[in-house]
Amino acid sequence: MIQNKKDLIIYLQRDMSFYYKTPIKERIINRITADPIYYIAKYIRLLRLEEYYYNARHDFIGKLVYLYYLRKKNRLGNKLGFKIPHNTIGAGLTIYHHGEIIVNENAKIGENCQFHGGNCIGNNGISDKSPIIGDGLDLGIGAKIIGDIKLGNNIRVGANAVVNKSFDNANKVLVGVPAHEIK
Repeated sequence: MIQNKKDLIIYLQRDMSFYYKTPIKERIINRITADPIYYIAKYIRLLRLEEYYYNARHDFIGKLVYLYYLRKKNRLGNKLGFKIPHNTIGAGLTIYHHGEIIVNENAKIGENCQFHGGNCIGNNGISDKSPIIGDGLDLGIGAKIIGDIKLGNNIRVGANAVVNKSFDNANKVLVGVPAHEIK
């Protein structure tokens, strides 16, 4: 969770490390040509600024700036298909593709999380409890994690898998509907 300016800088550096691997010339071309990767990086930047102003700035101006970044993030998120609330994902967030990424506001996801698109992390519709996930999550295209479950560190979820039970051990690969571990 971003608590101060130093945390904000660390989160932004870790989040943007994937997006800034490309040369500056290519990033400029991505911006000019409205490439989705430019807008995905912008969305993550807005998410982190929103978190900073929500957590660290409790004065009147801080609340106004928080609302400003929340609005900008939500408008861009509507175009990209993203809904990621503040304080749900640790540093090192990487999103590879635009299109439908939904995270419940009660979910807690560790650091170095990777989304490939078409993902949902949320409650099961019966209770408001959402997943608690360790570091190093890698969600394949169309993968869903649903319900009051816990996942350990370094979990990879295959494409279109639906995880609805806990896997507390680290370094697992989950596939299928409902998801099961492969060896």
